[in-house]
Amino acid sequence: MGERFRIGRLAAACAIAALAGAAAARAEGGAFSIAVVPDTQNMIDYKHQYSEGFPFEASELFLGEMKWIAEHAAGKGGDIAFVAAVGDVWQHQSSAIDSQHAMRGFHEIENPWFATELEVTPKTRAVEMPMALQGYAVIAKAGLPFGVVPGNHDYDAMWSDSRYPPVTDAKKIDMTPKTLGMLHIGGLDNFRAVFTAKRYAKKPWYVESYSGGTSSAQTFTAGGYIFLHLALEMSPSDPVLAWAASVIKKYPGLPTIVTTHDYLNAKGERRANPIIDLAALDPTHNNAEDLWRKFISVHDQIFLVLCGHHHGVATRTDRNAKGHEVLQLLADYQDRGQASLDAGVPLVRGQPVPIGDGWLRLLTFDTAPAIPTLRVRTYSPHYKAYADELASYAKWYKAHEAPEIDDAAFVKKDAFSVVLTDFRTRFGAPR
Repeated sequence: MGERFRIGRLAAACAIAALAGAAAARAEGGAFSIAVVPDTQNMIDYKHQYSEGFPFEASELFLGEMKWIAEHAAGKGGDIAFVAAVGDVWQHQSSAIDSQHAMRGFHEIENPWFATELEVTPKTRAVEMPMALQGYAVIAKAGLPFGVVPGNHDYDAMWSDSRYPPVTDAKKIDMTPKTLGMLHIGGLDNFRAVFTAKRYAKKPWYVESYSGGTSSAQTFTAGGYIFLHLALEMSPSDPVLAWAASVIKKYPGLPTIVTTHDYLNAKGERRANPIIDLAALDPTHNNAEDLWRKFISVHDQIFLVLCGHHHGVATRTDRNAKGHEVLQLLADYQDRGQASLDAGVPLVRGQPVPIGDGWLRLLTFDTAPAIPTLRVRTYSPHYKAYADELASYAKWYKAHEAPEIDDAAFVKKDAFSVVLTDFRTRFGAPR
């Protein structure tokens, strides 16, 4: 056991040395970007394709995102150095309940309020998963390092838990377990099939994985620094956090980014959606506040957290146990349906059919100044426009997402800058 540990530490040391050599080649600080891919489930949804009678091929928006990112990769003359995907890659499940949860005594029941979300279909594996693999193959071919986390829709099964039956004759739906019940998830064979560690193990940027790739770690070099990225499964268990802590121990002092699916809600709170609160359903999970308390706040090299799941955007900064700032960003555009309106798709319950409209986030760091900065912008390859350059942006989305604020404030939520006040204090000068 001790020998394997020494070999592991030696391999990690060699990897850091190799990365340091790459960093030295870019000794001066400078600008680079991370592309953040929000929930793509509605673009990959098999029901949103020509084959199902939909007026346009929504997957073209997803593939357009991937191609645009690849075209702007640092190795292709662009400035994108890394890609982080926040989960809910595809939409549907392939099992009613996974065997592990069934053996533990969990039971699923019918829930009319989530008939679409709980649909079990062979087209998950026949259509949606191959489309996801095709998209990320574009990223891999461009030589871009990337990390993808599983969201609740990427699990093999998502079911309505028998302990929380929905009120099927409710006069008013209040978006709580009292009327809607609670959803649970299980099984990651599908996710492993697409994002298996075996597919990426030989990539120089792929550090290691947990449980075959359900959580994973990557490194990348940009702006004179070596960065570590940890992609953690949804509401990660204590063993996942122990694995992540072991990776940090092997790569001490690197500026570290954590991506996980469910972390911030649209109000900027570390609080789960009450109808899919995994920690409340199953004590093996940690909720967002647990994740902050047990892991993020106690590892000083974590400076940024990325997430999706909750529809909308949010920004939050907290000080960790060492008093240093940790920036936390939510971005999830899956509810946006302007592309559906453009194609003449009829409204459903008064709302456009949600597609996502191809929006993604670009985090552009500038490490050259004495105090580095981060510029956050939101871009759609489909509309070929940034949020702050599209005159109709607030008109399209504000009423549904944030009707309480004015147009300028709404746009600013997707186009702003952050001063990374203590970045140099923690990680030194670029080298």
